[in-house]
Amino acid sequence: MAHEVTVLTKAELMGLVRLDLPAIDVVERAFAALASGTVVMPPILSIAIAEANGEVDVKTAYIPGFEGFAIKVSPGFFDNPKIGLPSLNGLMILFSARTGLVEALLLDNGYLTDIRTAAAGAVAARHLAPKTVETAGVMGTGVQARLQMEAAHLVRPFRKLLVWGRDQEKAQSCAADLGARLGVAAQAVADPADLVASSQLVVTTTPAEHPVLRAEWLHPGLHVTAMGSDQAGKNEIDPAALARADLYVCDRVAQCEVLGELRSAIAAGTWQGGIPPELGEIVAGRHAGRVSDEQITICDLTGTGAQDTAIANYAVEAGRRSGSRSSILT
Repeated sequence: MAHEVTVLTKAELMGLVRLDLPAIDVVERAFAALASGTVVMPPILSIAIAEANGEVDVKTAYIPGFEGFAIKVSPGFFDNPKIGLPSLNGLMILFSARTGLVEALLLDNGYLTDIRTAAAGAVAARHLAPKTVETAGVMGTGVQARLQMEAAHLVRPFRKLLVWGRDQEKAQSCAADLGARLGVAAQAVADPADLVASSQLVVTTTPAEHPVLRAEWLHPGLHVTAMGSDQAGKNEIDPAALARADLYVCDRVAQCEVLGELRSAIAAGTWQGGIPPELGEIVAGRHAGRVSDEQITICDLTGTGAQDTAIANYAVEAGRRSGSRSSILT
């Protein structure tokens, strides 16, 4: 018996899936599911290919109630730009949770990962940022810097945006882009301490291996989402900052202990707070989130397979509704 497999290219997916409230809601649903204890999410499989300055990460999760489960393969080959190729690409494979058959190939080149990562930032802001955010700040100037601010603006509409990056010219370009896109006053700043001092919501989006945000910069009424540290060598947040916060939250404790900011705090001996809550527990109401506008909160996002399964199901359903999809028979 022939079996039909949906195939969606990046161009098609960009028309089907946008960074909007429905996409944020489906990722939020994945976090809530993580808190239930019913999700099957194995550790990330990571392969280093040193000879080519490359790495490959594989993430997956089965979430009860979702029609399919995704396996995502994300290669990063960082010498590619020298030969005119992008550093990042990849795809997602969606399998039926009932039969195990392949349902869809999503040839997204990392697009869906970008969307679900930004959506996770919005979920963190929705539950941990102050109710009113006048000024937001982003540290970093790349794709995620832009998407994280777009996502944050959907759940905490701010009026002013500050951008810091090691390259001031790129920071100015990023600020101009975001100011025009979001309709806010946006400017690049030279001193990251000034950015943090002026902001109620800060997102760090860098590949830094040494902290770009210091513990002494934290102030009452600040929320920080750190999403750049997703490998053992990375560290954006001063390890002392986690203990200084009133509430520190992980997307997945087991991942943050080996990949995220928690890893650096444990290694530095500054974290004595036991097992922190997970974002899903806060979404599900099992742990308190922000309880006052004066709290200092930090959320550590390393990226979960549950997010990938959620966005893959969402994309395939959007393709089915629109009818704009190709297929192959197997």
